[in-house]
Parts: sequence; structure tokens; C-alpha cells
Amino acid sequence: MKLMVFVMNKVEHLDPFVHRLKEAGIKGATIINSTGMGRRLMENDDLGNEFIGSLRAIFDQPRAESRVILMALEDEQVDIVSKIIDQVVGDLNKPNSGIAFSLPIDFIKGFKK
Repeated sequence: MKLMVFVMNKVEHLDPFVHRLKEAGIKGATIINSTGMGRRLMENDDLGNEFIGSLRAIFDQPRAESRVILMALEDEQVDIVSKIIDQVVGDLNKPNSGIAFSLPIDFIKGFKK
């Protein structure tokens, strides 16, 4: 089993993404609202104006929010979800598009196959 983590930066893709998961037989995911480090630093005046200025040069428009989607998957489902991400969200190698990765699960309780 794998834990797949997908940080979705363009939240307008969330509904189409979860519908495609359902169509593919992926039965569960946990969706968490999140804010990135760059956004937090830009909102906090106490963290230093020089650093914030350099962040603004890197990030054109920081996202107000993102979604972290956690999925416990059978090994063969990781590739299916990866393809759905590509189809719905697009190429994650593009800047500010998101990130996805998987980790091995060595213990799970409450997961129904």
C-alpha cells in the first residue's frame, strides 16, 4: 500500500479531480485546506521586508490557498491517480501547479478494500 499526497495549487480543479477519482474506483481521500510557506511569509510583516521582497520576485501571485489530498492506495492505483492528475490538472513540472508523491504504508487500520 501507498500513501499518495497531492498538493493541488489550483483549487478550481478539485471537483473534477474527485469526480475522476470516483469514476476510477478510488473510494476515499482526505482533503485538507492549506496555505504555502511563501504566502505565510508575505502576510507576516515581522519576518523581514528584504526576504519578503525576494519572495515577491520569485512568486508573481502567491496562492491564497491550496488543497492537500491524502489517499491510501493499493500499489497499482498510484499510476491511475497520477494519470488523473495529469489529465485534470496538467503537468506538475510547470511552476505553481502542485506536487504529488507517494510513501509506503507499513501499517493501516480501518481501511476497507
